[in-house]
Amino acid sequence: MTSSIIRVSITDDPFYPQNKDKLWRERGTWPASWITCPDATPPFVAAYRLKFKVETPATIRIHVSADERYELFVDGARAGRGPERGAPDCWFFETYDAHFDAGEHVIVARQWALGSHAPLAQMSATPGFLLAAEGGWTERLSTGMAKWDVKRIDAYSFLQFERIPWKGGNTAIDGARYPWGVERGEGDGWQSAVTLRQAMAKRIDWELPPNQQVLQPAMLPAMLFQQRDMRDGRNVRFAANVSDLNQRNNPIDLNAHDTELAAQWLALLRGEGEVTLQPHQSQRIVIDLENYECHYTLLMASGAGTVQTKWAESLFRDGNMWHGDKGNRDEIAGKYLIGNGDVFMVANDATQEFMPLWWSAGRYIEVCAQAGDAALTLRALRFHETRYPLQMESAFAASDENLNSILPLLTRGIQVCANETYFDTPHWEELMYLGDTRLEALCTHVMSRDHRLPRKAVRMFDVSRVQTGLTQSRFPSRQMQLIPPFSLWWICMVCDYALWRGDTAFLHETLPGVRAVIEGYLSHIDEDGLMRAWEGWNFLDWVPAWGKDAGAPPDGIAGVSGNLNWQFVYALSSAIQLEQMAGEHELAQRLQRIQSQLAQRSIETFWDETRGLMADDMAHRHFSEHAQCLTILSGQVDEQRRARMAEGLLNAPDLQRATIYFSHYLFETFRELGRMDVFLQRLQLWFDLQTNGLKTPVEMPEPTRSDCHGWGSHPLYHYFASLLGVRPASLGFRSVEIKPQLGTLQQARGTLVHPLGEIVIDVQQRAGRTHGHVSLPAGVTGLLVANGSQHTFEGQVDW
Repeated sequence: MTSSIIRVSITDDPFYPQNKDKLWRERGTWPASWITCPDATPPFVAAYRLKFKVETPATIRIHVSADERYELFVDGARAGRGPERGAPDCWFFETYDAHFDAGEHVIVARQWALGSHAPLAQMSATPGFLLAAEGGWTERLSTGMAKWDVKRIDAYSFLQFERIPWKGGNTAIDGARYPWGVERGEGDGWQSAVTLRQAMAKRIDWELPPNQQVLQPAMLPAMLFQQRDMRDGRNVRFAANVSDLNQRNNPIDLNAHDTELAAQWLALLRGEGEVTLQPHQSQRIVIDLENYECHYTLLMASGAGTVQTKWAESLFRDGNMWHGDKGNRDEIAGKYLIGNGDVFMVANDATQEFMPLWWSAGRYIEVCAQAGDAALTLRALRFHETRYPLQMESAFAASDENLNSILPLLTRGIQVCANETYFDTPHWEELMYLGDTRLEALCTHVMSRDHRLPRKAVRMFDVSRVQTGLTQSRFPSRQMQLIPPFSLWWICMVCDYALWRGDTAFLHETLPGVRAVIEGYLSHIDEDGLMRAWEGWNFLDWVPAWGKDAGAPPDGIAGVSGNLNWQFVYALSSAIQLEQMAGEHELAQRLQRIQSQLAQRSIETFWDETRGLMADDMAHRHFSEHAQCLTILSGQVDEQRRARMAEGLLNAPDLQRATIYFSHYLFETFRELGRMDVFLQRLQLWFDLQTNGLKTPVEMPEPTRSDCHGWGSHPLYHYFASLLGVRPASLGFRSVEIKPQLGTLQQARGTLVHPLGEIVIDVQQRAGRTHGHVSLPAGVTGLLVANGSQHTFEGQVDW
């Protein structure tokens, strides 16, 4: 008896063809029903089992989903995880092609619903499990039709870390209570699963029952799951025998480091040895992954005792986890390890294998092991990396080694913040915030041809829109949050996707949502022709002076804000471009009229003639880089004012400065002004990250909460799109503008991935003029803008 299974990608409801001629109420139905465990209330973990016989070898296509999550096992081997994170109105399923030889087989799914203990990004409709088989196997395999059994797995308890409320609870697994062999369908205590309701896919011609998941094919590939090689590096930074596990709360005392003990643990990590603790002995280990990573932990152990893991981005000099003193991230002496993790309770002479339901993230792992009344032997401790399979396919190099040196840091920041959605930070929240996501998607466009994660992000925020037309600020999320300015960034993000990777069909799918956001914003234009601040959190940037309003600019909580009005003017440029790409020229003209009128009223209200700057507020008491950037980028100010604003942006000493996040728009402005020399100067903050031992960009200047915030990787985008100057000029990157600006660099070169191939560019600067070579993929038209002239070309060009 053998079996094999592979994950496959599909793009539509697999059962719609057989339903399309049925009555309208039946056209979205599936030949399967959701099932659940009797009397199961979150949090709970359950296993579902189906035993069946195959008479002759067969390949069967199955579609699998769960609420909230599942692990799928076929004949005892893990076959997949899911479902891809979504929302009730866009609930994903995975598709597998399973091959079975003749004989007896078993499919098992471990399903869990953690409720308030789940990550805040994990949504739910009604907990349950779903498997639908195609062809002649539908009745024999599908849930709600075949005889599926279920049992509660009561070995899990859930640890809620109050200091990180968004992350969700970690797991404690009791080896004495775990039904070992359940993945193979073994053991007793199985009972018939309870059928909930028929499964349904989204169609416009049926009524949606309450608490129903609307099924959609998974948009993404499977996440990585690969064992981390621990054979290189020191890894074990601290190892000591301790009197009890409470000592894990003490600072690291390197005088207590036991080199012999560390060698034993290092051998365990390398798969070359074991670690045995005698009865009631305790040991504390700190592992340095030497990079920022997301991992599932696998422990194989026997005997009696407890093993606890705790993950941290860095160690603290004090006990303040939120904005504490971390110092150099490479240093651990005298510091506290504060984080979250899992607990494994070993209780058998036979080797037990533990793995938590979800992964953890960070650089440092503390392992505290304590034997019970008998010895405890750790036979394997492995870490399996998980994230979106995003790789750096492009290449960049410059004459300034500082730029080259931070490329790994910028790349890693995007990789670990890319999963089933983008994350703001994997350690703290794992939520997809729109302001963050726009910058992460731009970085993805210059890193990889893979457009699936940016496309999903655009779609999920479209799904999130509320009655006002605005998107939610973070989604998926069990708690609704509105940051109205983020809806404007979504318009820009839709335009980014259309230009870098888009197609006509997807453009038309998203335009209704873009229009809804604009109409919502227009409802806030007052009788004076200016936009009033929305109620809610009008976050723009983590400017220290704006701290009392949590990053909202002056008059951004109530009143009329110059920054927010100019952001709307700026976002309208993207909306106009989208309408033009869609051929909706009348709608584009309407938006141009609205943009011009709002810009004129904003100039009249916020322009400060004395200072030659755009004010943040109507009283002209506050001025910022942000207002100058948004105004200049909007393209709606005359040349004289623009020149004065540029002078003030570059030289006025009292402007509120952009922090890491909003610096993307500052860098866009430097490009617009032809001042990429200043861009290179402002990168010093990023150069200092490596000096301070960081492996990924931070959320904000020190003291920072998060050591890994994807939004801080945006200089990576500017390497290609601003320094080398390569940007799409039409829908789907069918044409390209090349406008290199090296600033103070002598030379830069790169290879940028393109849907049709690669764009290769090499630029040198001599005596204030650029010289270089560009080659384009076949079928792509280029416009070279260099040294005050323009040249249209195909193929390649030297200048």
